[in-house]
Amino acid sequence: MKKNFNGAFKSKVALEALKTDKTMAELSSAYEVHRVQITNWRKKATEYVQACFKESAKGNSTKKHERLIDELYRQIGQLKVENEWLKKKCTFLG
Repeated sequence: MKKNFNGAFKSKVALEALKTDKTMAELSSAYEVHRVQITNWRKKATEYVQACFKESAKGNSTKKHERLIDELYRQIGQLKVENEWLKKKCTFLG
């Protein structure tokens, strides 16, 4: 008979497996889940945690990139204004 486990139970077992206080055999008998299943849940939890940190780093990089673009557009606008001002002044001199 196949057992269905909810997400809370899976995460509890996966976190317990990540702590490595107990062996897989101890966890398996304590939670009545096969050790291969616990290993799979632990692996999946590790992948999700890694993806979470990758997204966080990606988000920070994107924000820095957007700030750089905003700064460059501001500088372009300032240089355009200065260029137009210099063109006007040059017509008065020449």
